[in-house]
Amino acid sequence: MSRLEIMNDVLRREAEAILAVRLTESADQAMDALLSCQGKIIASGMGKAGLIARKFAAILCSTGTPAAFINPGEAAHGDLGLIGKGDCLIAYSTSGKTREVIEMIHLGRHLGLATVIGVTSHPESPLRELSDIVIDMGEIEEPCPLGLTPSASMAVMSALSDALALTLMGEKGITKQEYGLRHHGGYLGQQARLPDTK
Repeated sequence: MSRLEIMNDVLRREAEAILAVRLTESADQAMDALLSCQGKIIASGMGKAGLIARKFAAILCSTGTPAAFINPGEAAHGDLGLIGKGDCLIAYSTSGKTREVIEMIHLGRHLGLATVIGVTSHPESPLRELSDIVIDMGEIEEPCPLGLTPSASMAVMSALSDALALTLMGEKGITKQEYGLRHHGGYLGQQARLPDTK
């Protein structure tokens, strides 16, 4: 295949991976947990999944839901102290076997962690067993020629986190003005300050 054919194939396979996701009642339960969370919403993941978790927390903050990101590796060195009673954790791990994530959940429960939402792909994993709610990414085939680089799985993970964040924003009835109060800078801040034309 030519370069362009390879690149188009990657785009196609990542898009297909997203479209193959079939959300079930667990996604609805996750939304209820996020809406009713009495503490903080904390997102966590290791490596590339951690980047998705960080992005999820950032989008929540700008759309009316205060949230924080914890790097599971740093949690073992004091950052676990961010967790408090009634907090809701959404943990991202394609394999569901990431040691640092599993350890953080175990210890977080001792600090009052109320709900754990696991976002994972592998059918059998410790993350599934430790989670109160599991959002299943489905089985994903990576377009990487080695079958290793997690690009399609990260595309799915990112799309799922966007679906949760934007649905939550809608459920809360966040207005354009309220969005602008949280995101007042740059182009988006400028757009948020423009009067509605509807």
